Amino acid sequence: MVTVQDQGATVSGGSEDPTPSEPIWNPPTRVRAKVAERPRQRVDLKALFGLASGGWAWSTGVQAAVAMATAFALAAALFGPREATLAALGSMTVLYEKDTPYKYRSVALGLVGLGFVTCVAIGSLTGVSLWLAAVSIGAVAGVATWLCQALRVDRPGPLFFVLVCAISTIAASGVQEVPQHALIAALGAGVGWLVSMAEGLLRSRHPEHRAVADAFRKLAELLRAIGTPRLDHVQHEASVAVARAWRIVLLSQTRGYRDSPAAARLRALLRWVSDIHLAATDVSLSRTDRLPSVAADFAESLAAAVAKPDQTPDEAGLDELRKGLRPRSLEGRLYSRLARAAQAARRTEHEVEGHGLELHDAPYPPLLQSLRSSLAAGSLIRPTALRMGITVALAGVAGLALGIDRFYWISITATSVLQAGNVVLTVNRSLQRALGTLAGVVIGAAVLSTQLPLAATVVIAASFMGLTQLVVPRNFFYASIFMTPMALILAHTAAPNPVEQLAEARIVDTVLGSLAGMAGAVLLWRRASAARLPQTIVDVLDTTRTTLLSVLDPEDEPGPQRTYRLRRDLRSALVSLRGVYDSAIGDVPRATTTRPLWPVVVAAQRSGYLALSALALEKPPPATQITLQRLDLAFDELISALRERRTPRLGALPRLVGYPRINMELRALSSSMRTAVAQDERAAEREQQRRAQREHRRAQEELDADL
Repeated sequence: MVTVQDQGATVSGGSEDPTPSEPIWNPPTRVRAKVAERPRQRVDLKALFGLASGGWAWSTGVQAAVAMATAFALAAALFGPREATLAALGSMTVLYEKDTPYKYRSVALGLVGLGFVTCVAIGSLTGVSLWLAAVSIGAVAGVATWLCQALRVDRPGPLFFVLVCAISTIAASGVQEVPQHALIAALGAGVGWLVSMAEGLLRSRHPEHRAVADAFRKLAELLRAIGTPRLDHVQHEASVAVARAWRIVLLSQTRGYRDSPAAARLRALLRWVSDIHLAATDVSLSRTDRLPSVAADFAESLAAAVAKPDQTPDEAGLDELRKGLRPRSLEGRLYSRLARAAQAARRTEHEVEGHGLELHDAPYPPLLQSLRSSLAAGSLIRPTALRMGITVALAGVAGLALGIDRFYWISITATSVLQAGNVVLTVNRSLQRALGTLAGVVIGAAVLSTQLPLAATVVIAASFMGLTQLVVPRNFFYASIFMTPMALILAHTAAPNPVEQLAEARIVDTVLGSLAGMAGAVLLWRRASAARLPQTIVDVLDTTRTTLLSVLDPEDEPGPQRTYRLRRDLRSALVSLRGVYDSAIGDVPRATTTRPLWPVVVAAQRSGYLALSALALEKPPPATQITLQRLDLAFDELISALRERRTPRLGALPRLVGYPRINMELRALSSSMRTAVAQDERAAEREQQRRAQREHRRAQEELDADL
């Protein structure tokens, strides 16, 4: 098994150890870094029509268009245009696992293709009974949501599994046709697999290089955000990027490659990007003014050097920043690590064995463990999957009850909007889907009314799919405009109907599906994230305590493997906390009780990141046993107060001389909890007063009626 030292793992000895053996100069901080503004989710024009940050997905768009055109044309020539729609949808395997290494991707896409074939078989078997088909589509939606989230399959997630199952119900003509339909879907999935893997012939290590380069870019953004109100948001984004790079590099450590100098160089860069992130965390929470832009520009230049060593920046450019700094200051440690990362990046190869080059983890957790943990009581995956399955099944059944023959579009639309997550985002996505469909139906009807030949139909449908994938990362409304004509073309090819009737039905079905998705988000487990937020904060505090006690205890020196596990678990808990909070603020009506917890979330996250930084020190300043006991009791009280939703009774915190910012953040955590409890109490009092006023008015009305 590959053993890999964790994100930023450091070891003693060697001239390239980024952590000096002497204690870091860690001065007390009198001013706490400003807490970032609470994230907000709204239903407004900007949310509906504004473009998200990031670039256009050109590569994904081109691959989607090529895969669909090839699969559609090939299947049409072999089996006919009606059945070819299944191959066109099966080719959408190309949309999955876009960021993972090619060897892992080859297996994962094979499983996705197998899932598509299974969905086609289910749709073909149940298509003989519309009621059974509606329920089966809901079951596919629920199971696909569960598996995609449990196995960390990124978007488009369950959508295309549901779409493939739904379209196959149109082409259903009996059990005898199931093997042929499955074969056609497998053909399309195979084409999607080939298109996705083709890039690996030219750039076999592009996913790993891109992941590490993205982490360096996020670190550059973090360095630019120091001393600004956006610090906490950018800190989270950088941590997510580092964790993603770690996962991608781990997946790439296959037998044969992991022992090569190129793989060792990539592991060394991963180690440095992790170390730089932890050093930047210390700096960001120790100062309230901006860093010189040279440091961020240097980190961004390192991103290009990951794949092209000749573009490595000269570390002499950091010499001006080091002037006047204490040799062991926090800023000095940051600049030193940036310089040493440049030295590692400049090498075209690296020693296979060396300090910090081992990875102490398996590439991915056991399959059964992932599935089992996703069904645990505290997991958000279980209610999300149940919400999806129940809503999609009921939406289809309701459509049939209303006499709608094309009920499957209701199910597909409900699946699409429910992928948003919480209530606010689902409402946004529902409106985007409905408005985008209105515009897309006009385009699709115009295309279908021209009676195009099959070759033109294939090209146009593939072009619309490519445009959909090009814009979907930026805004779902514009993606819906392009996706609707593609879906109309495939539906019309699979089951020809009058264009006007098809367009009218598509609009009605989309509106009903959007309403069904919103209803499912509001009525089913709408408080799932908000209800789990306090426990998620507790998990972070508990993991932070374990890490700090391990760091501060002079009698406990964790080895590389335990250090990795501590760091992995704490980073995972921190990333999960922010994800749960972002979802919880869109839960209605529990968002009103979630908003006051934002300062608590920030303080808990900062404490956790500071614990990560302390864990990265080679010789961290120890604490006495009395200090450790008092620190343990302080965390016990904070956790108990959070669970009981009461004001913590901390008293005097133990003084951590070598870690003044941890003291500061723990005090801020206690204060923010006290404020949140007070706000809860005031809100409860106001609600009680409103309830009393309503009761008084009701009693007065009854008295007036009696008189």
